[in-house]
Amino acid sequence: MIPAYERLLAGEQPCILVGQDDVPGKMILLPGSFNPLHKGHKGLLLAAEKISGRVGVLELSIANVDKPTLSMAEVERRLQQMQGVYSVALTCAPTFAEKAELFPGAWFAMGYDTAVRLLSPEYHDDVPTMLKRFQELGTRFAVAGRLGKDGFKTVEKLAIPAGFEALFVPIPPEAFREDISSTELRKKSL
Repeated sequence: MIPAYERLLAGEQPCILVGQDDVPGKMILLPGSFNPLHKGHKGLLLAAEKISGRVGVLELSIANVDKPTLSMAEVERRLQQMQGVYSVALTCAPTFAEKAELFPGAWFAMGYDTAVRLLSPEYHDDVPTMLKRFQELGTRFAVAGRLGKDGFKTVEKLAIPAGFEALFVPIPPEAFREDISSTELRKKSL
């Protein structure tokens, strides 16, 4: 059983750290569902650490914008694949706005498709205000390219509002490129 899981779920505790005692001062978080944890996650975190000069930590949110809340059994199952290898921050912060408030000054690693959603009015009512808050918190995003229907897309293709470009740090394809999908891996395992 995960200590403090119920307090986290109730909103009484903001975060549970697994695999370390303290939050690193200069960290880069890789949020994900890690279902399963795969070489794309591992490579992205490693490249993001190198680009940022920060300590990498996986972030698993029990609450999710698009999916049901994870049970304690499911959280434990996902943590088993990380045990002894990665430090993990368990949160109930489904959005990057909430994650940034929990970890001021932290950077986040993400793929191009996640960056598109971050900048989408479908997910965030007031994108410029959110981006301004990220600036105030010292939040930045290391973004890896992603292969899509229209080819490989990188930070340069993002619709970033003027004045906020510096929030998004490119991870060049030569530093990291892994055309892999958790959804496809789950389909193959069925």
